[in-house]
Amino acid sequence: MLSYLTLILFCQLIGEIIVRMAELPIPGPVIGMVILFCGLALRQQMPSRLETVGGFLHRYLPLLFVPAGVGIITNLDLLIAFWAPFAGAIIIGTVTTIAVTALIMQLLNRRHLKHQKEYQP
Repeated sequence: MLSYLTLILFCQLIGEIIVRMAELPIPGPVIGMVILFCGLALRQQMPSRLETVGGFLHRYLPLLFVPAGVGIITNLDLLIAFWAPFAGAIIIGTVTTIAVTALIMQLLNRRHLKHQKEYQP
């Protein structure tokens, strides 16, 4: 299991290196996750121990939000001063995400129904 945890952290490290060298505006762990996904897609299977390690990390993921929450509380004066831009960004981001998700689901549902009709005798 330690080898799979090392694999996850190595993919994150490679992502960080790529982001720093290319000066991309994307977090390194996101690039690392894409690298890990591509590796698993090429392999076409998920090792059970990697799934176990991922499940363990996922189970304790909320602990990673504690420092962010503490940071918000310690900078509460900034949050109060700039509440309108924060609220606008949250509302616009949420509405945009819901709209894009709905459009993609409609497109995929239409494609799925069309695909089903073509293969029915």
